[in-house]
Amino acid sequence: MPVPKRRLSRARTHARRSQWKAAEITLVKTVENGKTVYSMPHRAKLVSDSAGNALFLEYKGRKVADA
Repeated sequence: MPVPKRRLSRARTHARRSQWKAAEITLVKTVENGKTVYSMPHRAKLVSDSAGNALFLEYKGRKVADA
């Protein structure tokens, strides 16, 4: 693994690290039973009953885990 020959200054290190930016969260809008629901793509969705109790996690229409 390459090792730097000289120590980087603090200003140079901070300038390099300051270029990193967090990505914006993408939400997908769907309508289920007349209600608008926003969810994150490629994430398991929490399925709940009519009383609001969590039942299980679902991904691509399949049950993946108990809640």
